[in-house]
Amino acid sequence: MNSNRLKLARYPLLLSLAMALGNAQAAPDMVVVGYGGAGQKAQDVAFFQPFSALDQSKLIQSEYNGEMARIKVMVDTGNVDWDVVQIEGPDLMRGCEEGMYERLDWTQLGHAAQLIPEAAQACGSAALVWSVAIAYDTDKLAQAPASWADFWNVEKIPGKRGLRKRAVYNLEFALLADGVKVEDVYQVLGTPEGVNRAFAKLTELKPHIQWWEAGAQPAQWLAAGDVVMTSTYSGRIAAAAQGGSHLGLVWPGSLYGMDYWAIIKGSRHVDQAKRFIAFANQPDAQVKYVQQIPYGPTNTEAAARLDASLARWVPTAPQNLKGALSMDVGFWVDHGEELEERFNAWASK
Repeated sequence: MNSNRLKLARYPLLLSLAMALGNAQAAPDMVVVGYGGAGQKAQDVAFFQPFSALDQSKLIQSEYNGEMARIKVMVDTGNVDWDVVQIEGPDLMRGCEEGMYERLDWTQLGHAAQLIPEAAQACGSAALVWSVAIAYDTDKLAQAPASWADFWNVEKIPGKRGLRKRAVYNLEFALLADGVKVEDVYQVLGTPEGVNRAFAKLTELKPHIQWWEAGAQPAQWLAAGDVVMTSTYSGRIAAAAQGGSHLGLVWPGSLYGMDYWAIIKGSRHVDQAKRFIAFANQPDAQVKYVQQIPYGPTNTEAAARLDASLARWVPTAPQNLKGALSMDVGFWVDHGEELEERFNAWASK
């Protein structure tokens, strides 16, 4: 047994995976791509560096904003220079159907039963549970927003609003602002009338919107006073607040879902990538990740180990789930392309 396997022996799942996949002879330049900012810094501490040390393999990081077109070009041309990508649920499902990602054998990866529902997918393994919520600076807003209706009310709370420059999330928030109940959002959005209603509500706010595209921008804009409130990934705000910033989150009306690790079809480092995913699913690694940035863990054993003071920032904590909306991934798989096209045309006017 070589020294690499001696180290892996302390991690039974990794050892069995390595045995099943054969010796780790992949080139030492696997590229893992995430969304940058505080989230990727946390991944570096909890996943990237410990995995590289344990696996005795090199891992290179890169960043993107979720551009599926770039991945599709890699697959179509066979010029695949990324290996593992962090990806949103709808994009994972569509890409899996189109053959853009390697399929995962969960009998090799193992411990799927420890993961939360929907975490173990045919082409992806959930990396985290995220939430998109309203954030604001508690020092700069005398009256805190309580809902998306407040977010839309520029007379009550004047100033610019930050929203992500995509249809996903925004159509749901627009309907919530227009009085649709959480449990009815996707039923309404599933009709042409509901889509028109959401776009009409967005049009009301459009003159006051500052569009963000990178996950790090909302916290930066709040700190700079560029916006009075913004939609944002909750983990970014939690990390900023833990670092001393006076930023707050509005959990009612938040939307939550999962990001996934996926291996691009044609990757030259598939075995190494699978070992990385197996490592990232371990409870110890996930607890360390949540300690760095409070996104939700996907391993139930990790969730059970979280301290109460940390759990209050986690999207899936019971108190934070009250009034929250679970993303309907199937809806966005079926309708995402057409809605994003309509949104882009609307936003450009």
